[in-house]
Amino acid sequence: MKEKLEVQLRELAGMIDHTILKPDATKQKVLEVCQECMDYHFKMIAVNSCQVTLCHHALKGSGVHVGAAVSFPLGQTELNVKLLETEHAIRQGADEIDYVVNLTELKSGNWDLVRKEMDRITRLCHQYEKICKVIFETCYLTEEEIMRLARIAREVKPDFIKTSTGFGPAGATAKDVFIMKHEAGEDVQVKAAGGIRSLETLLEMKKAGATRFGTSSSIKIMEEAWKFLEEGGSL
Repeated sequence: MKEKLEVQLRELAGMIDHTILKPDATKQKVLEVCQECMDYHFKMIAVNSCQVTLCHHALKGSGVHVGAAVSFPLGQTELNVKLLETEHAIRQGADEIDYVVNLTELKSGNWDLVRKEMDRITRLCHQYEKICKVIFETCYLTEEEIMRLARIAREVKPDFIKTSTGFGPAGATAKDVFIMKHEAGEDVQVKAAGGIRSLETLLEMKKAGATRFGTSSSIKIMEEAWKFLEEGGSL
């Protein structure tokens, strides 16, 4: 029984990106979060790109991925700058890239640039055999814009499309996750982030189609999951 429970917990941890993106986070705090990732076997640590080198050395050989947030959290940098930041982060040790789309261009109807940006960054990540995640920041988008962006992802095929940065006025919703997954198709996974503070919310997003979850409440969620499973629940 205990072994089965631990297997389910390990599977859950493997879907969680443990997050430390606050601008005032000290290096010591980042290292503490690295240790938490190793202790709980989380899939990835999500950090600002300037912390990649620190995390790469701290997590070397652990199996925990280092994820770099690029053009974060606003997405308001030109494509060439995003490409430079992406490549630099990869060379410093990033295994995964979470970049924010240019919402100004999207809202201005410049879908060609939005598609070009997604295509170029995805290609660069895949050139280095790294994972690419595209952050929509759905709280600023209409349903039609979410659908259109997800359809572009269906064509371009980044590894994931992601709901939110966690810095906007709202985070992930099950409705947005469902729409994103439905429109993006089987080849593109969905990461839910922003407001994932409980096991209940995580499972709601999972049911809607998300397979990765970004949260700074990871340990709390794991503790809730342990209790939930002990009481006979199923993840």
